[in-house]
Amino acid sequence: MSFQAYLDNIEGKTGLTPRQFIDLARERGLDAPSTKAGAIVDWLKEDYDLGRGHAMALVHVIKKGPTIGAKHVGAAGAHRDASDTLWLDGKDTNPAQ
Repeated sequence: MSFQAYLDNIEGKTGLTPRQFIDLARERGLDAPSTKAGAIVDWLKEDYDLGRGHAMALVHVIKKGPTIGAKHVGAAGAHRDASDTLWLDGKDTNPAQ
């Protein structure tokens, strides 16, 4: 599953876009550089019943923003994304889909 697919699945399950999760994390003070991934994962599990893989996808965008490494971009492999920039504003508004 691509990184973007993880984010789209989260939106399908929770009704919240990745950008909304970034805002919620900011409101809770979970976007600080010193925040450990485990604190974010625990919050997402408790409040949204997200598993570790999906939670870690959100940890990335909360702490690092929408850019992913080039190793995740390309046509080959199940975990490849089409772009090094993730769409955070809702799967139905993604111009790439």
